[in-house]
Amino acid sequence: MAQTQTQTEPEAAPSKSLKLPLILGLALMIAGGGASFAALYLGLIPLGHAPAPSAATGPDALPDIAYVALDPMVISLSDPAARHLRFSAQIEVPAAYQKDVELLKPRVVDVLNGYLRAVDLRDLEDPAALIRLRAQMLRRVQIVCGEDRVRDLLIMEFVLN
Repeated sequence: MAQTQTQTEPEAAPSKSLKLPLILGLALMIAGGGASFAALYLGLIPLGHAPAPSAATGPDALPDIAYVALDPMVISLSDPAARHLRFSAQIEVPAAYQKDVELLKPRVVDVLNGYLRAVDLRDLEDPAALIRLRAQMLRRVQIVCGEDRVRDLLIMEFVLN
């Protein structure tokens, strides 16, 4: 009987010693969270917000962009039913590079024509695939013109018949 009492006493001591680090850890976690919130709220840690617009740019100022229109393309697809894709787009560029991109339009049309001919017909018919196709075409246009010269590719017409 004396042995069972001595065995239970050592087990009670570790449970008391485990509570103190747990309480200290919880208190430090709450204090750290509060300090982090205060630092962010007071602006001591910048979150990467854009600076406020200056008077020169103004809140209503438009970005300095231009659009280069690509001629509409009709692409014959590799399909026994002789299907065609009618495609037209515009390239969004910084205004300073508009002339440069216009000079490269034949290369851009060639790259897009080659890519769209190689795309599987199932991908063209899937409405959800248009986002992926657009990203692929934009990447190819950026490779031809230069990544800093092309901001976006805007699809104006994408008709499959």
